[in-house]
Amino acid sequence: MKQRKVIALILIGILFSVFIASCDDGPGKQERTRTVTDVLGREVEIPETVESIITLGSGAPRIAAYLDVTDMLVGAEEYDTGDVAVIRDYHPVHHELLKTLPLVGSGGGSGNNNGFPEEIIIVAPDVILAGFDAEAADELQEQTGIAVVSVRHTTGLAPESFYDAMRVFADVVGARERCEAVLSYIDGLKEDLYNRTYSVPDDEKLSVYAGAVTWNGRRGFAGTYSVFGIFDAIHALNVAYTEDIDGFFEADLESVIMWDPDIIFLDPGNMDLVNDEFATNPGFFNSLRAVQEGRVYTLPAFNFAGTNMTYALINTYFAGTVLFPDQFADIDIAEKAGEILTMMLGTDTYDIMAKGGLFYGTITIGE
Repeated sequence: MKQRKVIALILIGILFSVFIASCDDGPGKQERTRTVTDVLGREVEIPETVESIITLGSGAPRIAAYLDVTDMLVGAEEYDTGDVAVIRDYHPVHHELLKTLPLVGSGGGSGNNNGFPEEIIIVAPDVILAGFDAEAADELQEQTGIAVVSVRHTTGLAPESFYDAMRVFADVVGARERCEAVLSYIDGLKEDLYNRTYSVPDDEKLSVYAGAVTWNGRRGFAGTYSVFGIFDAIHALNVAYTEDIDGFFEADLESVIMWDPDIIFLDPGNMDLVNDEFATNPGFFNSLRAVQEGRVYTLPAFNFAGTNMTYALINTYFAGTVLFPDQFADIDIAEKAGEILTMMLGTDTYDIMAKGGLFYGTITIGE
């Protein structure tokens, strides 16, 4: 009799344990979470293990590609589901995947909330990673009830804010090792660029002007940069540098004549605007030595809803080969571009870039 009571108690204990376990595994269970601090200093509670994400806004889809976690995406922005667009470096590589995913946002780099809340709720990602400002991130999080982590960063050649955004993103998705490998690679390239040119005296440098740059839209010849990361990385002698201007401005054409740069770089995507200007004012262009001597080169756009870091790095090496031919004599731009693209995107898309209008070489104004 005593033995039966013992067995009964054991069975009751087992059944109770099974009941508790089933309750813990049921729909009402408390999921384990952790808190991350995003690039804006917002503390966001996310699942302990993140398995699915969507990326929205400036730079976020691109970082997913650099970290090689696009397989975690359960939605895509509208402008990523159309035809292949080389203006976004990751798109030729991941186009086939992106075009099959549900639409969860319009896309763009304004920093505003451009997500589609209802569609996002349906695909139910664990986390939303967005290039949004704080107000937009808070708004979308309230609309969907899903954690929104901001990875917004400034444009340019690998600024510190890009490093911060990469590390926050990597922390969320569990890609820290890949992240540090990419950032270490970029650091190595920046160091290489610096070491090639830091000791060249200014009086031995070719002067340079970058025109028709793409900045908040397409620009004509006068669109240029005073402070330009690509030129700064190789200590170039930028004739447009102006102490009280930090970044983009419209240069006065008379100033360009006075500067008369040895080398001119133009965005090939804006040559229709430049050629229209040439048609109405050929005298200005023909007065420039760089035009007379055929020393006008392409420098493809590298900013579109954030910076294509691959293109920015390739541009810098190409500018180096033109402005410092001795110091960059060992660089074949197609080979170097292939290395950069393969490291950061997993595929060499150099030929696809060229076919899409992002090519490197000389260009003739007026043709």
